[in-house]
Amino acid sequence: LFHSCQHVMSAETLQTDYDFFLNKPFFSLGYRMKRTCSSVSAPRITTHYTIHPRDQDSRWEGMEMERFADEADVVIVGGGPAGLSAAIRLKQLANKHGKELRVCLVEKASQIGAHTLSGACLEPSALTELFPDWKERGAPLNTPVTEDVFSILTEKHRIPVPMLPGLPMMNHGNYIVRLGNFVRWLGEQAEELGVEIYPGYAAAEVRYISFVVSVGIICIHFPFLSQDVFERGMELHAKVTLFGEGCHGHLAKQLYKCFNLRENCEPQTYAIGLKELWSIEEKKWRPGRVEHSVGWPLNRNTYGGSFLYHLNEGEPLVALGFVVGLDYNNPYLSPFREFQRWKHHPFVAPTLEGGQRIAYGARALNEGGLQSIPKLTFPGGILIGCSPGFMNVPKIKGTHTAMKSGMLAAEAIFPRVTAENSESETAGLHIPEYSDNLKKSWVWKELHSVRNIRPSFHNYFGLYGGMIYTGIFYWIFRGKEPWTLKHCGLDADQLKPAKDCTPIEYPKPDGKISFDLLSSVALSGTNHEGDQPPHLTLKDDSVPVARNLAIYDGPEQRFCPAGVYEYVPMETGDGMRLQINAQNCVHCKTCDIKDPSQNINWVVPEGGGGPAYNGM
Repeated sequence: LFHSCQHVMSAETLQTDYDFFLNKPFFSLGYRMKRTCSSVSAPRITTHYTIHPRDQDSRWEGMEMERFADEADVVIVGGGPAGLSAAIRLKQLANKHGKELRVCLVEKASQIGAHTLSGACLEPSALTELFPDWKERGAPLNTPVTEDVFSILTEKHRIPVPMLPGLPMMNHGNYIVRLGNFVRWLGEQAEELGVEIYPGYAAAEVRYISFVVSVGIICIHFPFLSQDVFERGMELHAKVTLFGEGCHGHLAKQLYKCFNLRENCEPQTYAIGLKELWSIEEKKWRPGRVEHSVGWPLNRNTYGGSFLYHLNEGEPLVALGFVVGLDYNNPYLSPFREFQRWKHHPFVAPTLEGGQRIAYGARALNEGGLQSIPKLTFPGGILIGCSPGFMNVPKIKGTHTAMKSGMLAAEAIFPRVTAENSESETAGLHIPEYSDNLKKSWVWKELHSVRNIRPSFHNYFGLYGGMIYTGIFYWIFRGKEPWTLKHCGLDADQLKPAKDCTPIEYPKPDGKISFDLLSSVALSGTNHEGDQPPHLTLKDDSVPVARNLAIYDGPEQRFCPAGVYEYVPMETGDGMRLQINAQNCVHCKTCDIKDPSQNINWVVPEGGGGPAYNGM
């Protein structure tokens, strides 16, 4: 996988690139808003390079593949809390030591924060380290937590659980935030320090030229009936590239394989988080109140829970959401419909009655914890933030650990990048000091103490057994037990065949508290240009009907929170086909994670596409 190329611009790509998904006959037939996949006759629609290598594809004969390139000292992929914290810390160190340092950050969203979605209850420890004067700088932390409520729900009732000091869900000293607004503020601070930020540029591939990591940028556009103006995206070369893409990053997937980074850790396990923002009646508004619950509507063997946060943003707003572990077994389960059903609980519905839903979104989140953290460094690159997975699951918090990981990466990088006695100005740097420093930090200590809470759920008693374990081994012993529990393997392997499961009957949405899927997606602001190659690809077009539908009753049409996947009758009337509505995708990555055949490959769309969250 390492190439030493004399002519960088014409070098063949090593990893996923959108170039591989252009299908000329398909476009000439009138593709605009929907991509249709027939799994019965398995037509040639998927053109992933592992299926149809470009050098064997006649459609690419004579196509200009030259790229333009630019160089920076450090390139950062991803404009989230981790990437921005790393960029800020690098420039702080450069300014302190009087060094010139070019730091470039690329973000696939049209604006910084537009793809950011989280609960979010922020622990400000890392922020205080980064900016001790964050209050004076106007950081948008407007709602300190004033009240903690935790409940076990049954279908009709609520069992209160006391929030004892020391429990991971205790939020004393934390702030309820709209994380997208906070990330935008971080972006402003980074720009003031001189970081070059490029929103709307999606990093599509990783290349290696003379051991320098190169990030290929998507900036291509395919007019409706022509490919005459096709232009490959540029490259950014750096001595060190930081990958802070967030949960289940598409470049991280490539890096795991290139460098075998997951050789000595357990498979990552995930959850899907769905969120809505509501404007409620002022008399029901209690700024600073934090509510969490477990139990109904999920059964004891399905990991998950809810949150409802009362924001103080100058108007009566609440952020509410539902999290479902993606290691669930029943293929009939729909996380979106479980969320809508939960809102009708007698303890929840009164808060929402008379209010108005104003935003919706969804995102996958890492739940593997310490056991699932991969090797973090390799020649020319570093993994930071939620991409490798630093989320504290029982706290339901990962922003503070993501920020700290970015800061530690910057502190390890800076002396190496600015060293005047460097042997080469172009060779990529391997910086294992980052991993060493991380393991000495409070991030590692925090994750080690809670490492067994999530896997303790896998017992006969499920949720309740996990709560008992937490009470004994975390609250009393602070996670100092001499063993480390294991997860159950890939989430994609946990589904049972549909014949062994009971279908779940969900109530119809009432249009007041609960809603249908498509009206929800409309509130996410999601948009993708209709004449670009679909970014939801299949490795084998025959698999959806032959396996997923036949064995699991098509679970992708239920686990997707955006209505992207649906099985519809063939026009000829002789079977079913999978239809992929790629324009609906909110970039949650759930399909890539939960597909029981691991046949769906999420690749980056054209830069600027996707959701347009406003402070989610």
